[in-house]
Formats: sequence, C-alpha cells, structure tokens
Amino acid sequence: MKTLEIPEIELFTDGGAEPNSGKGGFGVILSYKGRKKEFFEGYELTTNNRMELMAVIFGLEKIKVKAKVTVYSDSKYVVDGIVKGWAENWEQNNWIRKKGNLVLNKDLWERLLNVIDKHEVEFNWVKGHAGHLENERCDALANKGINAANKIKDEGYLDYLDNIEDYQEKKLEKEGDLCRKCNTPTIKKTPKKRKVKKNQIYYYEYYLYCPNCKAMYMVEDAKREVSDNNNTLF
Repeated sequence: MKTLEIPEIELFTDGGAEPNSGKGGFGVILSYKGRKKEFFEGYELTTNNRMELMAVIFGLEKIKVKAKVTVYSDSKYVVDGIVKGWAENWEQNNWIRKKGNLVLNKDLWERLLNVIDKHEVEFNWVKGHAGHLENERCDALANKGINAANKIKDEGYLDYLDNIEDYQEKKLEKEGDLCRKCNTPTIKKTPKKRKVKKNQIYYYEYYLYCPNCKAMYMVEDAKREVSDNNNTLF
C-alpha cells in the first residue's frame, strides 16, 4: 500500500503593534512547491508579542492536512518559547511562572502548542529588517493589518487588562500569607548559618516557606545589614 507523502510547507510570519500596546497586525506567507499565499489581519488593541504569536498560529491553522512545516519568524519570544521549551514548561506548571505569577499570553501559547501537535514543525529565527525577502513582505502585510479599516478585537488581551493584577508580582509579607503557586499558608523558616560573601551588604534573617509545593519567598522585613566585623550571619 502506497503511503501518502507528507507535504513540506514553509511558513513566514511577522507581527507588531503601534504603539506597544496599541493597534496591531500580522502578516503571513505560506509557501508550498513554489506557490505562495499571503494573509494579514488587524487588531484594535494588542501587543507586539501577541501579534507575533498570532501570525504563527494563523498560518499553522490554515494548513488543513498534517504537514512538515518550517516556520521563519523574527520574534525571539516566539521561537525561543518553543525551541527552548519554555511554553511546554509553563503548561506543565499550570501556566504559573516560578515567582507565582500567571504566564502572559497563556491563551495564545495554549493555542500554539495545540496546533503544533497536528504537524511536524521546525522553528527558525531570522533577523528582522535585514533584507530577508519574505520577512520584509510579512512586515508590509502586518502594516496593512495595522492600518486596516476593520480591525478585530483581541479578546485575550482585553481579558488580561481586566485581570492585570493576577499577572503582576504579589509580594508575601508575613507568615500565613498564601503561596502564590498553590494557595497553601506559608510558614516562617530560618536559613542555615553561612559565610557572608565578599561585598555582601545584607542577608535575610528568615524566609517564608510553602510546606506543600516547597516554594520559598524572601521577605523585605527579614532583610538585615551585614556587620563589618562578622564573617557569618549569626
């Protein structure tokens, strides 16, 4: 039985917002066996990173059969997010960063990971505004989106603005404050005795510790100045 050949497709993308955040747009080129299709869309209020992500998502979602897709993007945020495994790690940690804050653009990262699973995808970073033919064309398409008369509402970004406090760092101050990762009450712990490093000007007398997920939080009130005549903390 003859096996079906998996098509090999090139996907070129670019996106931006003016200002950041502001009206945005993205441009996409799909290339298969010398045939190219171009797309662009504009958004009322969004960010550079969201448009870079949306460009890749849009392009991949346009491909209706499983394919080997080579993506070219000038966004380190997008390329490194996939190639370096950041997005997969965020997903495994329930979209919570190390400091307990929510991951920005979670809605788009989830969508990107889902569509990647449908294809064989390779990501490549290209330098923007450096004469790369397709990248320059995608930039022009993105500007068409930015200047389009009829723009789309970026519901994900609007939701972020409505809940911005959940994405900002929440400082813990006292024992019993809830862990940012798992909402378990924290307890106070004293660090082990250690030598003061050269040029160190302060240390923490205690820290807050989560007995459930083992997270540690430095507390401003626990900060102490290092004495000049001591070489240990206590």
